[in-house]
Amino acid sequence: MTAAEAIALVPEDRQRADLYNFLGLLLSAPPDEMLLAQTASLGGDDSELGQAVGALAKLARLTKPKGVEREFNALFIGLGRGELLPYASYYMTGFLNEKPLAVLRQDMAAEGLARSETVFEPEDNIASLMEIMGALIVGRFGAPADLDRQKTFFNKHIAPWAGHFFADLEAAKGSVFYAPVGTVGRLFMEIEAEAFALA
Repeated sequence: MTAAEAIALVPEDRQRADLYNFLGLLLSAPPDEMLLAQTASLGGDDSELGQAVGALAKLARLTKPKGVEREFNALFIGLGRGELLPYASYYMTGFLNEKPLAVLRQDMAAEGLARSETVFEPEDNIASLMEIMGALIVGRFGAPADLDRQKTFFNKHIAPWAGHFFADLEAAKGSVFYAPVGTVGRLFMEIEAEAFALA
C-alpha cells in the first residue's frame, strides 16, 4: 500500500477492517495466549456491539488456551464434524463445495487472490471471508477497494449467510467463549448490511 493510499483510508474503514480481521483470526484457529490477552484488553461502549465486545473481553480474561482449543474443536472440527459447518456453500445450499465456493473462487481470481498452498480449508469458510473483506477495505493486495467493490463482495459472499452463522454460533451448545464472538459477528454483519444498503 502506498503512503497516499494509507492516508486516504478513513479511521472508520480501518476499524471495520480491524474487526473483520479480528473475527477472521478468532475463527481460523483457537486463540493462543497472546490473542486471548489482546482480546481481554478490549473495551466496549454502551452500544449493543460495544457491550458484546465488553462481554467477549471479560470472557477472554477467564479463558485458558487449552479450554478454548477444546471448545473450538468441538464447534468446528469434532470427531466426524463439528457442531457447526462454517462454510458459505453449506449455509446457502445445504452441501459443501457447491456453487457459492466456485463463484467465490472466480471473484477471488478476478481480485488476484488465491488460497495459500498451506491452507486446506475451502475458501468459503467464515474465517477466510472475514480476512478477505478486511483485506479489500485496506488494500492489502493492491489499492483499497472502493465502496461499490466492498458492497458487491459483501452482498454476494457474506450477507446471504454470515448473520445466520453468527447467530448459530451464539446459540451453539458448545459455545462459551465463542458465544460473544457470535454476538459481535452478528451485530457487525447487521451494521455492515445497513450501511451498504444506505450507501
